[in-house]
Amino acid sequence: MAAAGRKAQGAAAGRRRRPRAAGAGTGGKPRPAPARPRDEEVSSDSEAESPAEGQQQQRRRRREEEEEEEEEVEETPQEKKLRLAKLYLEQLRRHEEEQAEEEEEEHAAFLRDPIGERLKEDVLEQKGRLQRLVAKEVQPPDPLSIRVLRGHQQPITCLVISPDDKFIFSAAKDGSVIKWEVESGKRLYVMPGGKKGTEGQHMGHTAQVLCMAISSDGKYLVTGDRNKLILVWEAATCKRLHTFTGHRDAVSGLSFQKGTHQLYSASHDRSVKVWNVAENAYVETLFGHQDVITGLDSLSRECCVTSGGRDGTVRVWKIPEESQLIFYGHQGSIDCIQLINEEHMVSGADDGSVALWGLTKKKPLALVRQSHGTQGDHDLQQPYWVTAVAALRNSDLVATGSHSGSVKLWKCGEGFRKLEPLCDIPLVGFINSLKFSAMGDFLVAGVGQEHRLGRWWRAKEAKNSICIIPLKRGAAAPSSGAADRAWPQELQELAH
Repeated sequence: MAAAGRKAQGAAAGRRRRPRAAGAGTGGKPRPAPARPRDEEVSSDSEAESPAEGQQQQRRRRREEEEEEEEEVEETPQEKKLRLAKLYLEQLRRHEEEQAEEEEEEHAAFLRDPIGERLKEDVLEQKGRLQRLVAKEVQPPDPLSIRVLRGHQQPITCLVISPDDKFIFSAAKDGSVIKWEVESGKRLYVMPGGKKGTEGQHMGHTAQVLCMAISSDGKYLVTGDRNKLILVWEAATCKRLHTFTGHRDAVSGLSFQKGTHQLYSASHDRSVKVWNVAENAYVETLFGHQDVITGLDSLSRECCVTSGGRDGTVRVWKIPEESQLIFYGHQGSIDCIQLINEEHMVSGADDGSVALWGLTKKKPLALVRQSHGTQGDHDLQQPYWVTAVAALRNSDLVATGSHSGSVKLWKCGEGFRKLEPLCDIPLVGFINSLKFSAMGDFLVAGVGQEHRLGRWWRAKEAKNSICIIPLKRGAAAPSSGAADRAWPQELQELAH
């Protein structure tokens, strides 16, 4: 039994030792590895160095990651925003510099091109920044060169000049409307006024005509009277086309939006109305003035300016926005107004003051009090009322009228912040309307024995007439663009 047990244990031990003995030699020593053939190629350049280099690369990566983490930890959110903002500003600065260089090159090429110069002026005109410096070149006109056109029986109240400067349209208190030819001074068409109550049979006005306007294409002429009516005429033939009704009092101001047939009208009923003349349509009514509206004007933008009489305000009506800007500055009744460009305007009042306005400031940029002097005895002196103003579009030249015996020409200073007198043109009577020609080579005055809005005084020595005043200029003014072209031959002849 014991011997059998020993045999079994020996067999088990032999079985346990057998796997170890497979890899060992005699005496428990490991067998030597089989020799490698001498011509065997080694696949790696340095098998011994590969693990070391891998460890170095891992350490390097680990170190870089730790440094990046440290940097991220050190930069706060505010510092990161600041760094990104500086980077963004630097990129903007470089972009602006590159763009400025490109614009300078384009501008230089633009100025070398006469067409480009005209386009530049058009852009400045749209922005209201164009100011042709022509006033200093205007020479005082010779009184003997002034032409007088007679045709109306009563005081002239308003006039307009056709866009091509070839014709003048005028109206008077007798209700008549006359079309004149500038070159010859002839009356081409006369639309006589009719008696009150004959509106159905009479083709013209049957009440005092207070205002008129002509479209920028010269197609339509419109006139407004004390009978609350606006008559639309074909300017070429003076044929009556349509009648607008809707105002509840006298129509006192009319103006077309430049480049369109949209018409603005102002009335003593304190409202401004918008019409489409081409379609014979009413558009809308605007309210705001607290007294009768005495004057209205407009240019290319879809807005108009009005003078509000004794409410003491000048207002700019923004039609699309249905809003208005209100300006204060005169002490008396503001009786006349006209735009100089899209951003500036001139107005006159019965306190004798003339004001220059900018749309960005609610007070006048320049104000001249007692611009035409005073009248009356020493103890009862009153300023001469400013009854008419005119501006040569997009220039620095302005004209004002009163019943002081002269029309005054003024020069607007830089930025329209100053108004300097240039010269006086002798004209006897009430200057009820003034208009510059588009070229600026003549000024037309509507003269009457009475003020256009009433009968407070009567100048018996005056003649109800249209006066054409040639304006001679010296050397060509800088930045005058199209206005520097030669004057028509007939107007040069008028000056001699």
